[in-house]
Amino acid sequence: MDRELTLMVVHAHPDDECLSTGGILARYTEEGVRTVLVTCTNGEQGDGEGGVKPGEDGHDDAAVAARRLAELRESVTHLGIDHLELLGYRDSGMDGWAGNGHPDAFANVPVEEAAGRLAALIERYRPQVVVTYDETGGGGYGHPDHVQTHRITAAAVESTGIPDKFYYTAMPRSAMRQMFELMRDSGVDVGDFELPDDFGTPDERVTTIVDVAPYTERKLKALRAHESQGENIFLLRMPEETQQRAFSHEAFERVLSKVKTPAHEEDLFTGLRH
Repeated sequence: MDRELTLMVVHAHPDDECLSTGGILARYTEEGVRTVLVTCTNGEQGDGEGGVKPGEDGHDDAAVAARRLAELRESVTHLGIDHLELLGYRDSGMDGWAGNGHPDAFANVPVEEAAGRLAALIERYRPQVVVTYDETGGGGYGHPDHVQTHRITAAAVESTGIPDKFYYTAMPRSAMRQMFELMRDSGVDVGDFELPDDFGTPDERVTTIVDVAPYTERKLKALRAHESQGENIFLLRMPEETQQRAFSHEAFERVLSKVKTPAHEEDLFTGLRH
């Protein structure tokens, strides 16, 4: 008996599901594919009430986590995701933050332990397609939790041998430059910031670009659900036309395929549909 077509997307924090994979989650759910979102941490190192930062007076880790998980569940509703799985690890914070040193921080959890828990979910759902970040945490981002998410997902995919295709999210460098210029032209205040030449995924590594234009509004609603972190989500400050263009396609790097696929594809399930 054929397995039910299933997509599993593995992210580090509440709100990460929106930008790089919100469109595919909404699209494939609508197409009848079972969608599973795994979120590794509870987001404790996000902004607290009134924008209070971690380490500042009034920042309550438990309250921040509770709010961010509630926002995540709302986001899941907007995207139509079938199953949300929480690993429940502690947010490590950005690279260099004091939270990196917390003994319970996700980045400090032995890879084999967290990978074993993720492997159990892969065994349960048996996804044909798994998506997570590349070895840099996503286009050179370098966040400790994103890097750890990559490590445990790669280990779980390898140990189970179940997925037929494995992808990394990608931010094509050429597209990033175009979006940055579009932001400037649209009047978005970027200050003195200049986009580094090596930011994003080298174009030659991008194998898959999925059209998610019909789902941009659902993607935006999901992103807005994470209102407690709105100050950090710069795309919400863009003009609507810029948002629509930025959100219309999602790109990926295919790193494993057990089925025959072209060099460039427009569907994560190419070769898997019958």
